[in-house]
Amino acid sequence: MRKLWHSLSHLACRRSISSFSKSYACDAPFNRCTKTHELLLQPNKFVTTPFRNMGTLVQKTSPVPSRQRKIMEKSQLEETFESAETTEEMLKAFSNMEAVFDERELGLASLKIGLKLDHEGEDPEKALSFANRALKALDIDNSNPSLPVAMCLQLLGSVNFRLKRFSDSLGYLNRANRVLGRLQDEGFGVDDVRPVLHAVQLELSNVKNAMGRREEALENLRKCLEIKEMTFEEDSGELGKANRELAEAYVAVLNFKEALPYCLKALEIHTKGLGQNSVEVAHDRKLLGIVYSGLEEHEKALEQNVLAQRILKNWNLNADLLRAEIDAANMMIALGRYDEAVGTLNGVVNQTEKDSETRALVLVSMAKALCNQEKFAECKRCLEVSLGILDKRERISPVEVAEAYSEISMQYETMNEFETAILLLKRTLALLEKQPQEQHSEGSVSARIGWLLLLTGKVQKAIPYLESAAERLKDSFGPKHFGVGYIYNNLGAAYLELDRPQSAAQMFAVAKDIMDVSLGPHHTDTIEACQNLSKAYGEMGSYALAIEFQQQAIDAWESHGASAEDELREAHRLLEQLKNKAHGPSANELPMKALPLGKTPAITRDSKLKS
Repeated sequence: MRKLWHSLSHLACRRSISSFSKSYACDAPFNRCTKTHELLLQPNKFVTTPFRNMGTLVQKTSPVPSRQRKIMEKSQLEETFESAETTEEMLKAFSNMEAVFDERELGLASLKIGLKLDHEGEDPEKALSFANRALKALDIDNSNPSLPVAMCLQLLGSVNFRLKRFSDSLGYLNRANRVLGRLQDEGFGVDDVRPVLHAVQLELSNVKNAMGRREEALENLRKCLEIKEMTFEEDSGELGKANRELAEAYVAVLNFKEALPYCLKALEIHTKGLGQNSVEVAHDRKLLGIVYSGLEEHEKALEQNVLAQRILKNWNLNADLLRAEIDAANMMIALGRYDEAVGTLNGVVNQTEKDSETRALVLVSMAKALCNQEKFAECKRCLEVSLGILDKRERISPVEVAEAYSEISMQYETMNEFETAILLLKRTLALLEKQPQEQHSEGSVSARIGWLLLLTGKVQKAIPYLESAAERLKDSFGPKHFGVGYIYNNLGAAYLELDRPQSAAQMFAVAKDIMDVSLGPHHTDTIEACQNLSKAYGEMGSYALAIEFQQQAIDAWESHGASAEDELREAHRLLEQLKNKAHGPSANELPMKALPLGKTPAITRDSKLKS
């Protein structure tokens, strides 16, 4: 079975390629993973060649012993299996092997077929059957970890992910990760372990994304990059792509600050290796423009976008060029250059097909520019045409259409047409609910619906949406993300409207605690949460606590200097009001301690909604 292990090791190189990163090739450094196969398997007694007399004299042929005949038959069957190229040929050869080999001996062959089926992706149930069979044959000694067992576990994780059995997938992948960790600790050949470890880390990232655990998924992607950094040369194009892919992952969760260094590193590597006018450099600059936009450095963003457009134009990459021009128009809108943006978009719209998603996106951006110019009638016409296109695309591109609906809802919100905005967000939610990997977006949209309902006085209806957002995003961004604070601030406002000051105080306390950590105690939103908490305690008649938190707010406003004079003046007025109430007839309250914070589910950063 040595040859079979050799081919499996080669296949391990290919397993490190996935939907997130297609940059590994089997002729890359990972093809060294075959050198230690002798350590994994005992020398194969079945592949020895019988001695043949090479003399010239004709001798009487001795009958081949039955044991030797069986060895030769096994060797021939193995050779046939190894030479099979298609899945059908492999399955036929495997069927013949079943009559001669025992189940333990079929473990590696089962693994190879499982890997082949998973790579093709057409029959995950059959791939799962072979993967389970391989694991049962190979996983015979828990105290002695092996690379084939790790590969079986990675395969089971991959197949279960395809079948949307995310919990099962996560269990297998975590176990594979532990096995590989033990192999590394025991000094096993790193060139053999790395490709499988990379595949496991990549699959863990995919599964956690699908489960909404975005921050944990990013950690696995960082480990993927670290593996590549240990494998490739410092200025390798593979590292350039890996850095850009990690930057894209950060952009997807709106963490532009973390995305920036990886994007810059990708640009540095590609510029050095491929020159200023390469397609890879164009993609890096286009992404860098988006990152700078997210950081609200719009001039820098536009500069990078223009450089990217020049390269894309030189290479006649028209589809990418159109997208870059739309991005540029959005950057102009952010800079207040509305007429220039509209001019750019008018040029782009004529290059798009009538019912294409690209045309719909162009119209949404044009509507944004017109809305900022308060040309509401023209803005609505653009949005209506866009909605007509997107409605036909819901089944084809549900995630992209959902994102567009969300953007359109913001335009209606800007025009104070809140009912239309809410209806569009509900359509968005209906699309996202069918996409398990979009759990974080689903929570964000729920939070926006809750906020708009709160804004329009439908407080009782708002609370379930806000609470649903908290539940959906419990694992997405961690309990101390600033978005969590904004949601709890809104929940506190809702409870205060319903004359439930104790519940409100608890929500405001949670919001303040999160914002103290994520934004800092002197951030304006943290100060507002502190004042809201003061107000809730005031409503409860707990004036000592109300005064304490209002004084904290005043101290924080004072650190802003002249820029916060109005806010400081108002904060002093509220403090005096509380002191007057404290000395009034209702001030005979019993001393009260601050309410406990309780448990806080995590909310997405997209939920930056204020009361």
